Amino acid sequence: MNSYLLHIETSTKNCSVALSLNGKLINCNEFSGKDYSHGEKLHVFINKTIVDSNIAFSDLSGISVSKGPGSYTGLRIGVAAAKGLCYALNIPLLSVNSLSVLAQQMSVDKDTFLAPMFDARRMEVYTQILDYKHQVVKPTWSEVLTPESFNEHLSKSKIVAFGVGSKKTKGMINHPNFELINKLVEPSARDMILLSHKKWEDKILEDLAYFEPFYLKEFFNTKN
Repeated sequence: MNSYLLHIETSTKNCSVALSLNGKLINCNEFSGKDYSHGEKLHVFINKTIVDSNIAFSDLSGISVSKGPGSYTGLRIGVAAAKGLCYALNIPLLSVNSLSVLAQQMSVDKDTFLAPMFDARRMEVYTQILDYKHQVVKPTWSEVLTPESFNEHLSKSKIVAFGVGSKKTKGMINHPNFELINKLVEPSARDMILLSHKKWEDKILEDLAYFEPFYLKEFFNTKN
């Protein structure tokens, strides 16, 4: 039986929507700008992805959402849209970790760890450690960066850091086994497909009534 999954990724400034059929990419629409545009673009991209793929919303088998961590506002908008579609279409919800989605873009040798990073407050980043097979070695946490950060893994192997938060490590972590990828890398809905399809096959679904974004830390408003 064919399984169409719609994937929604809004954890960073990249507003991204993709459609997959049985674990294969069919279509993807995304935009990354200077500012967050999810509120105005997400539903446009959802509709465009469905229409351009020549299917109906009723053909969808499930919705997959990038649950976080990441932008508080972005995650809230993405999860609200995903849950709304699930309720309206009476289909299940899946979720994947946003850092794990980002890590799908990187390929390293077997002796190297991956450290995707999102920006948190001040000198903090949201991160996790994955091996070369993209299996999580250390689950998501918030790291206050110091020169000794990641020494537990750097003492044994090389670490490649990347993502919008990784620039904070420049000049801070100077370990010879630490490599910073300077180019901008943002998570995309197209990179959710492999992770989501595995969960779909294993029937790992979310409780629609109680599901909330994985913020990791409480929202902090700097405005008075």
